[in-house]
Amino acid sequence: MGDTLNILGEVFLNTISHWWIILPTIFVGLIVGGIPGFSAANTIIILMPLTLAMDLETGLIFMVTLYASSRMGAGIPAILVNIPGTAGAAATPLDGYPMSKAGKGQQALAMSFVASSLGGLLTTVIALATMPLLARVGFYMHSVEMIVVMLFGISLIAAIAAQDMLKGLIAGFLGLMIGSIGTDVIYATPRGTFGFLELYDGVPLIPALVGLFAVSEAFVIIEKRVILSEDGEVAMKTPNWRDTFEGVRMAFARWVHVIWTSLIGLAIGVIPGAGASIASFVAYQQSRTYSKTPELYGTGHPEGLIAPESANNGVTSGTLVPLLVLGIPGGATAAIMLIVMQFHGVNFGPGLFEDNPQVGYGMFMAMMIAYLFMILTILPLSRYMSRVTTVPTIYLAPMIIAFTLVGSFVPREYMFDMYLALAFGVIGYIARRTGYHVAAILIGVILGPLLETYFMRALRISEGDVMVLFSSTLGNILWVCLVLTLTLPLVFDWRRKRKEILGK
Repeated sequence: MGDTLNILGEVFLNTISHWWIILPTIFVGLIVGGIPGFSAANTIIILMPLTLAMDLETGLIFMVTLYASSRMGAGIPAILVNIPGTAGAAATPLDGYPMSKAGKGQQALAMSFVASSLGGLLTTVIALATMPLLARVGFYMHSVEMIVVMLFGISLIAAIAAQDMLKGLIAGFLGLMIGSIGTDVIYATPRGTFGFLELYDGVPLIPALVGLFAVSEAFVIIEKRVILSEDGEVAMKTPNWRDTFEGVRMAFARWVHVIWTSLIGLAIGVIPGAGASIASFVAYQQSRTYSKTPELYGTGHPEGLIAPESANNGVTSGTLVPLLVLGIPGGATAAIMLIVMQFHGVNFGPGLFEDNPQVGYGMFMAMMIAYLFMILTILPLSRYMSRVTTVPTIYLAPMIIAFTLVGSFVPREYMFDMYLALAFGVIGYIARRTGYHVAAILIGVILGPLLETYFMRALRISEGDVMVLFSSTLGNILWVCLVLTLTLPLVFDWRRKRKEILGK
């Protein structure tokens, strides 16, 4: 124990001595995360020659810091202008953007920064302490278990549909239908592609994301003078530091909420291929399910903002666990880290932490220090970032469309993707104008293809036996949890109405 603490102390001092690369990388990550289409993985690939030229420790600190800060950066445009920077921030605008429109963008940003930092710090410490145990989660999470995890996220459609059952279900099924476009996972037969080769790999996520949220929102706000409501304009006329501290207080007051939603992110993060988008939707759905005030979600509720932000930052430390212990990358960014580490001759496995502790422990230590630096450097900026909402829409809307169309082009470099983003923008605009929820459509687009892949894989392994879905002990436990998740809100609602009747 004493030797481990000495090693961790040395690693901490060594990592913090790299402040000169951590600080600028934090701001690069914020910019990268805030622009749709530009992710940490894309940026690291572009800077790969530079990363390989660095010594191993410096290169890993750079990549880990960029990864963590880009996660936080993705929530900034999601809150201010309803543009999720990445799929992991797709649930953030559900409550973050209504807060901004009400003139509470400063509080929302401060709350997001604190929740992200606390969630990232907590899960990094837990991942470091329980790494061997967490690494085994990947062995137990097979196709059957992943199907149930996906259904947790998709069941958020049902929560959205509670406001208008028919419209919510129509939007969700439309998203699932759009998500099925492409070649099927068994025979690679094209379906719904209309002859476009660009759709054979399925509907690209970034054009769908920016079209449904950003472009459609730009079409909506151009009809108004500013994003803010009338009350919001009054609230934003006198900027002050009090709002920032109010957001910090609101986040710390919900520290229990931050802890358990970030743990959801950590658990999903250690599953290779799961990702932040699943974690944020599941965390939001679970937060709403067990809330005493579920009807406030979607109207600017603080817990609805905290849940996805703490969860998607909890994923970051989770993805490092299978990478370091098993040599299996948990996501695209972790896969690039794997390449860099292999280039420097690093051997993966439990022995890494004994043979090369500066690498094994150093990556988690770099993430901890990055989150500490982020809360100190970014939090004061929330006052100035929130002023974006006061920009007249005649300037803001064209800028949103221009940036998001460029972001749609970047991942695959197809002009087709820019046209696709505009098409999704029209769909999103019509949905907003007719009372359909674009978030329900996006959930189907993101999670539908993943659900189909795991479902077909399970059927192939079982030779077509549907009962394979109930063949796993862990899977059956998750099924029970899913049923409880869907039924408990009905029970809570019945009890609440009964108390109101008895109270009268």
